[in-house]
Formats: sequence, C-alpha cells, structure tokens
Amino acid sequence: MKLSEKLESVNSIAIAGHTRPDGDCVGSCMGLYNYLKDNYQDKDIKVYLEDAGTVFSYINRIDEAIDEDDEESQVDLFILIDTSDLERIGVANKLYENAKMTLCIDHHISNPGIGMENIIVPNASSASEVLYDLLDEEKISKATAEALYTGIIHDSGVFKYASTSEHTMNIAGKLMSKGIDFQTIIDDGFYAKTYAQNQILGRALLESIRFFDGKCIFSVVTAREMEFFGVTNKDLGGIVEQMRLTEGVECAIFLYEIEPLTYKVSLRSKKYLDVNKIAGYFGGGGHIRAAGCTCKGTTHDVINNLAERIELEFKCTTE
Repeated sequence: MKLSEKLESVNSIAIAGHTRPDGDCVGSCMGLYNYLKDNYQDKDIKVYLEDAGTVFSYINRIDEAIDEDDEESQVDLFILIDTSDLERIGVANKLYENAKMTLCIDHHISNPGIGMENIIVPNASSASEVLYDLLDEEKISKATAEALYTGIIHDSGVFKYASTSEHTMNIAGKLMSKGIDFQTIIDDGFYAKTYAQNQILGRALLESIRFFDGKCIFSVVTAREMEFFGVTNKDLGGIVEQMRLTEGVECAIFLYEIEPLTYKVSLRSKKYLDVNKIAGYFGGGGHIRAAGCTCKGTTHDVINNLAERIELEFKCTTE
C-alpha cells in the first residue's frame, strides 16, 4: 500500500508523534511533513511535536512544528507516527480525538493498533523505515531523505541493532543517493554530545551498580542531579545504551526522576532477554531489546520490582 491512496479524499492532515520525541519520532514526523508539503501543496498540512532541542535543527521545516494542541479544530486525517500508546501522544491529544480518520504508522511490537487504521511492522528498524515503504520513492526530496535517514540511524543505533535488516540498508542507500550529508547527520545528529551531556553520562556510569552476577546493570539520575548539571531529559539519550555495552551485561536499566517518587525507566538487552515483556508488566512497552515504562516508588522499590520480573525472564530463557 502507498500512502497516496489515503490522501486522495482528504483536505486537512495532522502529523504527530510521542512525548519526549527521540530521533526516530522527529525523523519520521518531519520526513512525512516535508514529503507532504513538497507533493501535496493543495492540502492543509500541520505537524505537532514537542521541542526536541537544537540537535535536529538541520532538518528542513522543523521550525514549523507546532508544540501546542489545537483543541478546537478537526482534521480529515490524523497520522500518528512511532507511537504505541494513546497516553504518549505528544501535543495533539484533542486533535487526535476529534479527527475524522486516524492512521497509526509504527514499529513497536507492543502497539495493539491504536488508530482507526494501522500500519505496524514490528520487525522494522524504525518508524522511518515503515514510512519510507509507504512513500513514492521518486517523490522523496533531499530534505525528506535527511529526516528519514535521521530516524533510521537513531532507532537502529547506526545500523548495529538486531532490527537492522538488508531492507534497512537498502533504504539507507537509496536515501544517501538523494545527496544527503550522511556523515554529518551521524556525527552531529547522533554521536555529538554537549559537555553537560558527557558529565551526566560520566556520573551515571560512575554510580552504576551490577547485579545478578554481573548480568544486569542499573543507574539512577535524580531530579536534583539533573538540576546540578544543568540538563533535562532531552540530554539523557544514549546513557542506557552505553551501560548495555558493559562486558558481561545482558540487561541495562536506566532511571531518571520525572517527579518525586516517579521514575522514567529505560531497558535494554543484548541477545536473549525480552525487555518488552518486562516493561509491559509495568504498563510500558517497546521492542524485544529496547523498551521503557514509568514506575512509582523509591529507587530501591523500583529496582527491586524490576529485578523480580527480570529474574523471571532469565529463568524463562534458560528453561
């Protein structure tokens, strides 16, 4: 199926992703926005995104992203991308509820099908990859290619995660053929860190603790520490992945405090632990090797509760 089939009978389109947008969310939303603005100039098209910081400032038209919900309007088609939970819609909840038609494009295995229509490909590297297959290749501009390439490298870990396939690499090659500066996108859009980000990363690694005979590692960043280092949740990307690379570790857990006694939890595994099941038990979800959830309680409570579920998963993988 091509997205063009869905666009023939609509005049107004809204695009949105999830709260605290990551590279794939930004890349897929802005990739679709640029594509539609380039090829459907007769339609009313808007994109809604929370501010993702300056790291993605190179993406064309990102300054046009709206960061407030339009509660009074109704659109013909609302396209929700890279979002598996209605509670995680970023800044367009009311607009989504009022839409005449909703289409969800996603790659999270935990997505039950939250749109009126759904295109969910759990084995895809990213929502950007899923989206690419819905577009007409010859109509993809350099600007659209830059955004989609950004999404793919972020959710594939620059092509090293298990979800990276031959199809992923073929798509990346076709996007590169559009003339994008892929090296700069990788260096500046993925690897580059501010001094403050490196400081909080160092703090998280220094304070990390291993358990389950070194198979698991966790670290916690409190709201007070974030304030001290002058960082926000947008500056914490990559910490859990760096922890996952620790020798002998199968599962990495990173927590950061979002309000008193409430923590955002990121889970990563290497080869055999299904962290999506663990996150799902606590109301979250994601992918088999990368997932997240929100947990309440003290740090001690949260880690103990997670450890119980992780231990059960470890037993399941050895039986």
